[in-house]
Amino acid sequence: MALTATIYLFTIELADVDRGCYETLELRVAQQPSETLEYMMSRVLAYCLEYTEGIAFTQGVAAGDEPAIWVHDLTGRIVAWIDVGMPDAERLHRASKQAGRVAVYTHRNPEMLKQQLAGKRIHRAEDIPIYAFEYAFMAALVAAVERRMRLALSVTERQLYIDIAGTSITGTLAEHRIG
Repeated sequence: MALTATIYLFTIELADVDRGCYETLELRVAQQPSETLEYMMSRVLAYCLEYTEGIAFTQGVAAGDEPAIWVHDLTGRIVAWIDVGMPDAERLHRASKQAGRVAVYTHRNPEMLKQQLAGKRIHRAEDIPIYAFEYAFMAALVAAVERRMRLALSVTERQLYIDIAGTSITGTLAEHRIG
């Protein structure tokens, strides 16, 4: 018998001061059996940090040729390809040719990802940011995850402040580049 996805429901009060984005997001997120909580929460945070008109979760790990998140314009063209984790060079190369913008969010060691991608052929590699969540931040967030949860996410100068039922979790989103 095949394992099924676990569904999480998030209500997120987003206050992204860096981008001037203030929204209440109602997200229904499927955690695939092969997905860790760290990976799933990286997807959720990436969605919030990239939130704009046309953004959507994809089938993610269930569909290997899609990113975790993408943004389409009204014509259906891919405007942004947002990957999570440790994508390989071929995937980023293909993404960079398809989308106007590519970004990677990772809960893993960004230096390992940079080493993995170093010297590989990636279209517009210098334009692809790698955003890394701190290990302690992600560990604290994962420890607080529940199937239904309400949280507030504030972003100021790439500092992340999360409030979950009176508990505060703070971390820095570090930006790295491939080259």
